[in-house]
Parts: sequence; C-alpha cells; structure tokens
Amino acid sequence: MAKGENIFRRRDGRWEARYIKGRELSGKIKYGYCYGKTYREAKEKAAKRKAALANGAPLPTARTQKPFSSYCLEWLHTKKCTVKESTYIKYSAAVNKHIIPKLGVCHPLGFTTELMDDFIKELQFEDELAPKTVHDILVVLHGILKFASSKFAGSFPAVEINYPKIGKKEMRVLSREEQARLVAYLHEDLDSCRFGILLALCTGIRIGELCALQWESVSTNDKAIRIAKALQRLHDTSVSQGARTRIVIRNRALQAHETAKFSCVCSDRNGSVHGAADIAVSIGKVHAGMRSGGRAFSYAAPHICDASC
Repeated sequence: MAKGENIFRRRDGRWEARYIKGRELSGKIKYGYCYGKTYREAKEKAAKRKAALANGAPLPTARTQKPFSSYCLEWLHTKKCTVKESTYIKYSAAVNKHIIPKLGVCHPLGFTTELMDDFIKELQFEDELAPKTVHDILVVLHGILKFASSKFAGSFPAVEINYPKIGKKEMRVLSREEQARLVAYLHEDLDSCRFGILLALCTGIRIGELCALQWESVSTNDKAIRIAKALQRLHDTSVSQGARTRIVIRNRALQAHETAKFSCVCSDRNGSVHGAADIAVSIGKVHAGMRSGGRAFSYAAPHICDASC
C-alpha cells in the first residue's frame, strides 16, 4: 500500500479505501468508505468519489476548521464601514442574539438544508419570533454563508434556506368622515404630540422625521417643510441625513403651532424632545378617547394625504 492512500486489506479479504467525505459540525473529518475485491478496484472507486465531491477543487485542510462564529464576526467587520449605522446595529443584533448562540460552534462545511430548517423552526416555535423577524435574520445568515463560501474555494456545501411566508396585512385608510372627526378631536386639546399626529395626518411625514423636525425647517412663506434629518433609537447613536424631499402642507396644520418658540416641533414646554414612543403613547390616548376601533391614522397617513390632496 502506498503511503497516505488510506487503503488496506480487511480480515474478510476485501480491500477498503477511505476518503474525506466532509466535516461534521464540530469540524471533525467525516470519512467515506469504498470496498473492492482487489486493491485497484477499491482505489479506483475512492478516486471517483473524491473527484465527484471535489469537482476539481482542492479538499478542505486543517486551516478551514474555524467555527462558524468566526465567519460571522468577520462578516460583521466587513459590513461596519459599508452600511449605515442603524443597519449595522440590526445585523449585529441578529448575529449576536440568534445566529452565533445557535450556530456559532458549528463548522461551515457541516451545514445542510436540514440544519437550516431546524434553525428556522427554533426561531419560530421556541423563540416565538414573527415571520418578518425570522426572515430578516435569515437574510443576514444568507449573507454570512455567502461570505464563508468564498473562503472554501468551491468546496462549500449547497445549502437551501426556506424563508417563512410573510402574511400581508390589509391597511385600513380613514374615510373622509373619520378624518374630519380625528382632526376635530386633535384640536380640542392641542399639545405638541397631538400636533405631531395632525402633521403626520396631513402630510404623511414619517414618525422619525417628525420627532427630529425643527421649526427652522418650517417655512410659513412657502407653506413647506424641509425634511433634513430623522430621529432613530440606536445604541448611543444619532443618525442624520441630508435633505431628501419637500412636503407641502395645509395652512390649518401649519398655523396651529407656528408661533411656538421651541427648537423642535415635537417638544414639550421644558424643551424635551418627544420620541417615537411618546408619539405612540399619544396615539393610544387619542384612540382610546375617540373609540375609533383602531390606530389606522398613524400608519395610513401617507395614503390619507394622497386621497385628500
């Protein structure tokens, strides 16, 4: 037997040839076995199996035995300078909260479609995550797998990710009569939060943009608002963006608070800026007060604007 061929004669008289079939999740080598009545037959069978597996690419070596967590962290590092901070934080949360705890100790070459299915089921039924959340985590996982596959020179296993179906919720848009009732109710005791809801209702401004909106961006002469930044809840991070659009608004919504002296449109008399959570609480109070049967006006604001203009 030639040195390194891993072919030997068994006690039953047959010849056995071993070859590297793949790796287990721990990174341990998984062997395949071929048998033949002669040394040559066993060797030829093993050669064909190795050729089919490798498909012309070199077989994995000891240097490829890093756990999947290493590739996750490397992928995150590459993304840090190429995506927005808010996007990076979402990626980091998906990796550190879900992917690494469940798949971090596995070896990439041991990944299978069945393993992915088990991972998805765990997210859905044990962690009880919403389909949209699971989908977002799987998008991140797909990006990491693509990154890891580039490190294995064609020997990476084909893994299929079965994304969960995301049900589409029908959006209810307020009728003209409901709009009129809501506007009248907001004017009964108009504070900065209610004014913000009124502004969103009439213009379709996003909640993050509303919270960051300053009075210096409001032009009474042009009857327009300049959207220059958005407020987001990040880990000790504030995100600002360049001017993206101009939104024309109604005189009634503008004149209601045009004499206010506070820097931000949605701020109280002490100067504290309201966040998205404060707006959400205010919406809940308005909803409870009106008994309108839902909060459709907060999410349907752009559609209401389109229907009313």
